Amino acid sequence: MVDHDSWRARQRAFMHRAHARWAARARPATGFVSQPEPRSIGHFARGRQLLAGNFLFAGVLTTAPGGSIWAAQGDRAMVDQELHSFAWLDDLAAVGDARARHAAQAWVAEWIDAFGDGTGPGWTPDLTGRRLIRWISHGVFLLRGQDKDAQARLFRSLGQQTLFLSRRWRSTRPGLARFEALAGMIYAGLSLEGMEHLTAPAIAALASDCASQIRADGGIATRNPEELLDVLTLLLWAQTAIEGSEQLVPGAITQAIARIGPTLRALRHADGGLARFHGGGRGLDGRLDHALAQIGGKKEIGDAECMGFARIGAGRTTLIADGARPPEGAASLNAHASTLAFEMTSGRRPLIVNCGSGVSFGADWRRAGRATPSHSTLGIGGYSSSRLGPSVTTSGVAQEMLVDLPDVVNCIVTHLDDGRRAELSHDGFRITHGLTHARTLEMTTDGRGLAGEDLLTTLDGSDKERFDRALDATQMQGIPYAIRFHLHPDVDATVDLGGAAVSMALKSGEIWVLRHDGHAELRLEPSVYLETGRLKPRAARQVVLSGVAMAYATRIRWSLAKAQDTPDVVRDLAPARAAEDDDTDFGDDT
Repeated sequence: MVDHDSWRARQRAFMHRAHARWAARARPATGFVSQPEPRSIGHFARGRQLLAGNFLFAGVLTTAPGGSIWAAQGDRAMVDQELHSFAWLDDLAAVGDARARHAAQAWVAEWIDAFGDGTGPGWTPDLTGRRLIRWISHGVFLLRGQDKDAQARLFRSLGQQTLFLSRRWRSTRPGLARFEALAGMIYAGLSLEGMEHLTAPAIAALASDCASQIRADGGIATRNPEELLDVLTLLLWAQTAIEGSEQLVPGAITQAIARIGPTLRALRHADGGLARFHGGGRGLDGRLDHALAQIGGKKEIGDAECMGFARIGAGRTTLIADGARPPEGAASLNAHASTLAFEMTSGRRPLIVNCGSGVSFGADWRRAGRATPSHSTLGIGGYSSSRLGPSVTTSGVAQEMLVDLPDVVNCIVTHLDDGRRAELSHDGFRITHGLTHARTLEMTTDGRGLAGEDLLTTLDGSDKERFDRALDATQMQGIPYAIRFHLHPDVDATVDLGGAAVSMALKSGEIWVLRHDGHAELRLEPSVYLETGRLKPRAARQVVLSGVAMAYATRIRWSLAKAQDTPDVVRDLAPARAAEDDDTDFGDDT
């Protein structure tokens, strides 16, 4: 049997190599049309670490004082994705001194020597788009003090990469990779001499993708908040470049930007970070603020349903829950079985979280991070609400699509006289156990309390038959369930009241208490917090309410509330953990 996906991937890779080598023989581009300006935000501390020879990519630290960034070790497919995109150039530019400039110039020259002939893993449209934007936006930084030959080599490589991109962007799967390719081509076409003819087709293609890929609610197919921020950043860069050339920005691009802005505001917690769902993280520091400042518009966000997420907030508390079907097909390659999971933040301090994406820690952590038990929701036995399908290889990285998704997921957000309510349900356990999971989350008007209810129930006769068969398979011992509340690593949790409650202390001094109705067993267990850019997963804790379902309906009630002696407003003067705000902590995380 022919694996058509693998065959297409091999054919695509072959065509990338062929066109890369063809482009490498061309001699285009002799200079910039106008002086480019940096567009992306770098990290000074990470730039200093690079100069010290500490290369942290894909969760692997390579220490090579005075060495080259191309000596970075780790899983090649993942490390190469980071290296060949040249996002690290932003960090060197953030340092900006002569030593940083010389390192950037040397490492770019090494790339041209090793890969400029069209070979190597960096010749894909998405990576080429990212690389072109970085090289061009930091063009002055890279050219300063260089002799004519070095400048000519840089411009020649820029032109060759642009030609490759003009021929291969259509082969890129719609979504973030296509946006990266088209934004890079627009940037190059408007910035490089002799490339102007590539601009109009790229702008038209970007406008078309904006109309088809950015949904009416401002969301994207992957439902990954951080990826949505990446898309918005690229669109803003493209918009700025087009306006700078005194051309008219297509309405589809400006409308897409206008739709995305409110969605990202709704998916932002009170601490300023994005909700961590479907492979996304908090977002690079400063990027969300910068993007939203460029858009302008409404600053306050009320209760909302955006991109399939329910947001309720009051006082200093925000809660964001996954209330829609998971992504499917190609969009699900990084998606998680997180249906009905929620995250909750009080002021500057995350309280309830999901474990996050384990991509940078290897295949096992990646799969574990996608499973339902790694999220703050209810799971049954060893089952997830969606399952991982067979592995496929994309850009050299093995990935799995989500399969057996819930057929029906409901989400209703209402504003009550005494608070806010989110009512959610999914039938992801219906085929295996005949059970539908319904969850109600009610937040008080002052944000000091959250009342939750999780219900496992059968809906009709066929569900009852499935439930009976599943119950028989346990020798009438009951179908095990667990409701998990993963805590942020900075939360200090202790079991109180003889096991009836858990007290959770935040760095701000706030105390939150989780209680339940006594129908489940409460335990405090180990957990992990997965952050891209760290050497290891961070140790954390989780509160687990567990029990068995013996009847056609099982109801578990619980609550989260601030302790009575915790004031409504706390002066949060404790510094945030450096590693939470920056990726430069290379110490032991355990």
